[in-house]
Amino acid sequence: MNETTYYHSPLGWIEIQVSRDAVTSLVFCNDRKKNEDNGSEILVKCVRQLDEYFGGQRTIFDVPVEQKGTPFQQSVWNVLTDIPFGRTVSYSDVAKMLNNPKSVRAVGAANGQNKIWIIVPCHRVIGANGSLTGYAGGIERKKWLLVHEAQVSDLQVSSSKFQVGQSQLTSNLKLQNLKLQT
Repeated sequence: MNETTYYHSPLGWIEIQVSRDAVTSLVFCNDRKKNEDNGSEILVKCVRQLDEYFGGQRTIFDVPVEQKGTPFQQSVWNVLTDIPFGRTVSYSDVAKMLNNPKSVRAVGAANGQNKIWIIVPCHRVIGANGSLTGYAGGIERKKWLLVHEAQVSDLQVSSSKFQVGQSQLTSNLKLQNLKLQT
């Protein structure tokens, strides 16, 4: 049993696909299509948790996820779920967490193959110099998500800094140019 539904977030439509046991895809999309769901328990739980996340009441998702990938991709995606809400790490930090510091590019490629955005928080990975590098959902959405999480977690975030791994990195994020729609 596979189901698909569309969730209207502050950042636009999100397509959610679930199997009987887990969320299998959660990505931004341009248009809402016809829902193909029966209101399964997994789907209802996912939508509720997204409501809570965007409403500022949820910082950790516990809905089950499942995505196909290589063992290396799976290990990267597992590390992504360990990045604390409201924090960012670099691709290099992720490679070091995998005890494979030379795998930075492979980490970036695996990060880009993640199909369960927000729940498997690939948006929390930034460049080593603090730059907001690639996000399949778009850099403006990545900025919004990071600012949202920073505000919810009461981090002291200036317009130019994020806590990154174990060190401070300068970011080119301009909070004053980003209008949050909550």
